[in-house]
Amino acid sequence: MNNFTVNFTTSETSTNSTTQSFELMNSLNICGYTISLLFGLPTHSYVIWLIITGRGSGVASEFFILNLSVCELGVCLTSLISALSFRFFSLLTFKLFLLGFVITGRPVFQCLICVERYLAVVHPVTFLKYKPLRYRVICCAVSWISILGSCLMCLIFSDNLEITFMLSVQFLLFLSIQLFCLVAVLRALKQSGPGERGREKENCMKRRAFYLILITTVSMAIMFVPYIVLGVATILKKQIIRALLSIGLISYMLAGFVQPVLYLHRAVKLSLSSKL
Repeated sequence: MNNFTVNFTTSETSTNSTTQSFELMNSLNICGYTISLLFGLPTHSYVIWLIITGRGSGVASEFFILNLSVCELGVCLTSLISALSFRFFSLLTFKLFLLGFVITGRPVFQCLICVERYLAVVHPVTFLKYKPLRYRVICCAVSWISILGSCLMCLIFSDNLEITFMLSVQFLLFLSIQLFCLVAVLRALKQSGPGERGREKENCMKRRAFYLILITTVSMAIMFVPYIVLGVATILKKQIIRALLSIGLISYMLAGFVQPVLYLHRAVKLSLSSKL
């Protein structure tokens, strides 16, 4: 009788601890969704308004950033549905479909921005050849098709383990592309010889492109590394570690503000210079 009482009490304590941990993780997730919605929605809407109204460098040169901000509105919608799905379980299917914006949307457009900077610095002739708007439209059309495909895959592979594995593989791929662009631009900067004093403006543009790619790569590392670690741990343990999932979610939401802040900083500088 005493043994039964002890075992029952221990089991009940373990269940309460698990429940409290589960509730804490859910609270952290809801906090991340709230931050994404409250700050992401007005920020990206403002970026879209600036680009469309011509307050920046023009729609053609900022077409990838425009598409990224439109995609980020989809991420904000995903955050809203994800937060509501904790209470309204009927929204889970819609949430799974919108996960494609999170898994593929943001990374693919950020990669396009970095590849564009890479071509401008390392292969300027190729960059000028594919600079017209029609090539950017083609790239974005392919990207939106891949995003739609990712949404459908998330809907089909509704199992959390499969989605986590797909997410980790994609993030590792996108991060590798970013690192390649970063290293290539860094090597191009180091190859600038001492006799290029008359090309200081060009070198300044190269450095600016390098810092932009560097900041974007660091932000993507903050977004992706927790999910990559989560994917490896999920494969090894055959279960999702909720603590890593919550850390990855918070990191993903916070690092997503880097790109619009960079654009707004540049837009303010352009505005000030035009007034002067």
